[in-house]
Amino acid sequence: MSIVSIFAAEEGGVQFPPIENVVEWPNIIDGISFNKIALICAIAFAVPVAMFLLSKKEMIPGKLQAFVEGIIEFVEEQIAKPGIGKGYEKYVPLLTAFFLFIAIGNLFEVIPFFQMPMNARMGPPLVFALTAWIMFIAVGVKHHGAGYFKEVLFPPGVPKALYLLVTPIEFLSTFIVRPFSHAVRLFANMLAGHILLITFGVLCISTFEASALIVPFIGSFAGLIAFTAFEVGVSFIQAFVFAILAAVYIGGALHPAH
Repeated sequence: MSIVSIFAAEEGGVQFPPIENVVEWPNIIDGISFNKIALICAIAFAVPVAMFLLSKKEMIPGKLQAFVEGIIEFVEEQIAKPGIGKGYEKYVPLLTAFFLFIAIGNLFEVIPFFQMPMNARMGPPLVFALTAWIMFIAVGVKHHGAGYFKEVLFPPGVPKALYLLVTPIEFLSTFIVRPFSHAVRLFANMLAGHILLITFGVLCISTFEASALIVPFIGSFAGLIAFTAFEVGVSFIQAFVFAILAAVYIGGALHPAH
């Protein structure tokens, strides 16, 4: 059931859906801990997997193969190469997975019946951010050993006395704040867009039912269409931003001196 269908008008006022109907969903089947967000996660995972499995590599690419190759080329040229630099090739699969999984999960915001972006809940963005966090630390340790932490915590060229201030800041910003901000950026943007669409949806219903408010209805309906189109763009932009930040973090671990 659509979230805006929960709307009800009482004594001429507008009653917005309670918060539990905005971000919390009951189990699809009683007794099984599997709700709408879990279903969206499963579909968002299955779609790119199916795309890659069904795209056969041929001399003359079919439409699906051309589409898949276009996505990989986009991630390689616009995310991996500028974000990581030299040695970016081996990280293209991870960044492609980030981009596709997040973008598809976000698009459920505008798909009927679902109307909920996967990343408007903190769980998925946190998992993605922790994956990127583990990856860039692992890359740094693999290529530089314990010297990676020295490069990060004690950046060269800083007067020794300032390390008392710089080292705690670098530790907090790189290893504590970075994964948190990486997750919250995605979560907050998608939740804000979700609430915005709910608001315009409820306004459309309330003004449509009040026939005297035809002008506000037209305005709110136009706003709903405009922000729906806007959210489609935001879905891809947020996937791109998350992936390129992950690439920058990996690049910083791979080339800490730069």
